[in-house]
Amino acid sequence: MPLKNDALFPDENQLPKQYRNWQPTRQDYYLIDGNLRRWEGAMQEVYSPVCTRTAKGCQQKLIGVAPQLTETAALEALAVAVRAYSNGRGVWPTMSVGERIQSVQLLTAAMIHKRAEIVLFLQWEIGKSLQEAEREFDRTITYVHETLEALKELDRVSSRFVIQQGIIGQIRRAPLGVVLCMGPYNFPLYETFTTLIPALLMGNTIVLKPPRFGILVFQPLLEALRDSFPAGVINTVYGEGETVVPPLMASGQVDVLGFIGTHRVADALRAVHPRPHRLRCVLGLDAKNPAIILPDADLELAVAECIQGSLAYNGQRCTALKIMYVHRSIADDFLLRMSSGISALKCGMPWDEGVIITPLPEPEKPSYLEGLVTDAKAHGARVVNKGGGARNGSFFYPALLFPVTPAMRIYNEEQFGPVIAVVPFDDIQEPIEYVVASNYGQQASIFGQNTDLMSQLVDALVNQVCRININSQCQRSPDSFPFNGRKNSADGTQSVADALRIFSIRIVVAARETAANRDIITSIVRERKSHFLSTDYML
Repeated sequence: MPLKNDALFPDENQLPKQYRNWQPTRQDYYLIDGNLRRWEGAMQEVYSPVCTRTAKGCQQKLIGVAPQLTETAALEALAVAVRAYSNGRGVWPTMSVGERIQSVQLLTAAMIHKRAEIVLFLQWEIGKSLQEAEREFDRTITYVHETLEALKELDRVSSRFVIQQGIIGQIRRAPLGVVLCMGPYNFPLYETFTTLIPALLMGNTIVLKPPRFGILVFQPLLEALRDSFPAGVINTVYGEGETVVPPLMASGQVDVLGFIGTHRVADALRAVHPRPHRLRCVLGLDAKNPAIILPDADLELAVAECIQGSLAYNGQRCTALKIMYVHRSIADDFLLRMSSGISALKCGMPWDEGVIITPLPEPEKPSYLEGLVTDAKAHGARVVNKGGGARNGSFFYPALLFPVTPAMRIYNEEQFGPVIAVVPFDDIQEPIEYVVASNYGQQASIFGQNTDLMSQLVDALVNQVCRININSQCQRSPDSFPFNGRKNSADGTQSVADALRIFSIRIVVAARETAANRDIITSIVRERKSHFLSTDYML
């Protein structure tokens, strides 16, 4: 079997030197109103998916504790954010663009000094490999820099006056209010920052709820968040999501929900808000991205992209390839190559060089994945690769399933893990009909060379998904591209430019073109009496 204790889980004395004497982190404080307030209530223990071998068997390692806030404490954090926004008259929303940029630059500089610590938590708390953890941190910093440049460009465009039909006007963007920011566990830093940073830069105040797994990732940043922004601009809420989040939404004081997770949770949160027409939602949700492999596909390329696309970070990505439609004429060759490629993947600890398959952070995930495999086998599929579907504690070895049919759960459910569903097809209408009928519409990948077939698929899919990848896996990057989805996959478009717009609203200051109004506007602008009505811009 590919997953054996003696091959995967280490003894304490087999840990790399820098990890052996690492003591659990006691984070008994949270950020509120510009202070790191000590929490005297219940604490939640944070366990790593990484197990170590002991005399009692393999046990998950306790890596820290964090506050388990009550509903009352969460509502206090929200009240602070509401007060800091002060109906748009608070210190932060009335700051100039340049001043807000300086605050975010201060945060970024402090983050860079915490890189090693954050990377360590990404490895230990969510089982991300060292390479993937470093990539997530570096991509986050790049995203912040690109967002700052996009904001400068947006500010330059907005700095001029326009005159149309006898009306003088200046059109700028203003904040929306209080943002509840909730990122996912699979990219707790990067995905959280793709909503947090644009929301901040546009002048909103924040209630930040870290994900269930990835809580401690933010611990090294709390001082920087405190020191980089005025009091109350960012406040953190910890604890059971079902306890602390619904009351925040039910208060009606959350103006924007920035959430990345499942559509069911998003729908439930949106439903309890008493002012649905006031609430803006920026949502990154489920996906069931298909790969369509045509008869003339370059199989070496297709298999390499499909393995990476389905199994990078154990397939725990919304952009992962989750179902593969393979033309029946090449299915056997495709499966043989996929099986061989999976066998070559390295299983191990997050710090192992070249590791791909690592422990899963969700305790319930291995049983769930096993259930998908069992169901598929009961309905006629087989596990193609040797050892596929084997479990060992928090590990689940990738399972390549074929032939997958609509009778199986894996056909429609988003597995969000290392189970690969392969469906044979004879006519391209079959995968097209699957995408049309799907509740999800994020992305699709097409592998082939016949331009007639490729163009048919492109034209059929552009009104079903939001990104079509030709001879490449599904992905979010580059961050300048729009990242969105149809159906249950997303609400709102994210990119470094789009995110700035989605967390703000266009406002017009207008006046009839008269001599008196010209003098008034000129005086306000020349004497810099208004932050909003201004021709200043960032270089």
